[in-house]
Amino acid sequence: MQAGNDKVAWNACRERSLIQMKYLHTMLRVHDLDASVEFFRDKLGLKELSRHEVPAGRFTLAFLAPEGQEDAQVELTYNWPPEDGSAPETYGGGRNFGHLAYKVDNLYAKCQELVDKGVTILRPPRDGYMAFVRSPDGISIELLQDGPPLEPAEPWKSMPNVGEW
Repeated sequence: MQAGNDKVAWNACRERSLIQMKYLHTMLRVHDLDASVEFFRDKLGLKELSRHEVPAGRFTLAFLAPEGQEDAQVELTYNWPPEDGSAPETYGGGRNFGHLAYKVDNLYAKCQELVDKGVTILRPPRDGYMAFVRSPDGISIELLQDGPPLEPAEPWKSMPNVGEW
């Protein structure tokens, strides 16, 4: 009988913890805050929601999100160079963290928009469904077609992969 009560208590606790949890943001450490904000804002189309300089901690935070989706935030963290003039902290390539993913209304149009803004499409949307690009800090960004895949079309369907994504 104790085991049954434990199971009921566990299920109640599990349900309560799921209700209490809310996604806030994904944090990315960046080398050049201005270049990273420009990429996420002007190329990917996210909106900068806020920016916070924290002199005591020697860092700046910028929060961005897609228009109308302020709950899906990316936090860009820029750690200021050391006061003693030593080399700034370095971070390994963004691939070790995984990637960010965004759903888009028209994958081909978004990829063309990015190309027109100087962004290299590393994994072209040959399948009409998925493409990858990278931020200035090497963070992989996956772009996914909303709904069913688009019909494969040129120039995308014959475009090769470039580098790592």
